[in-house]
Amino acid sequence: MKHYVYLSDAQREELRKLIRVGEAPTRTLTHARILLKADQNGDGLKDQPIAEMLEVNRTTVLRVRQRFCEEGLERALHHLHPQRLKPPRLDSRAKAHLIALVCGPQPEGRSRWSLRLLADRMVELGHAEELSHETVRRVLKKANSSRI
Repeated sequence: MKHYVYLSDAQREELRKLIRVGEAPTRTLTHARILLKADQNGDGLKDQPIAEMLEVNRTTVLRVRQRFCEEGLERALHHLHPQRLKPPRLDSRAKAHLIALVCGPQPEGRSRWSLRLLADRMVELGHAEELSHETVRRVLKKANSSRI
């Protein structure tokens, strides 16, 4: 679906002022330039020429157009990171148990914990329904743990 940008006079003036002042983040200024170039009341250029002119990827132009049409000027200008859709595997209490497990005694017959052993033990203890060794690694890395 093609997203056509139609800026009002007030929006166009706001974008020009934003660029003229130049004290916004670079990404915001680039998005403002994209919208001005894409405006059907003005230049009305296609994505590829805008991308080449502003030295950005064509996908960036497409996404800014789409965000403007679907969510408005503010969202098109200011890139916000998407909200996490899935809850984290481990809450803060479970993370504390993981760190305590690592700092405690080694498993029987082993000289130290492995990431997979830790993941399996956390599931056995009921702190998670399932847990990958990679999740364990990330939690321990954030905690600056070097015990494994």
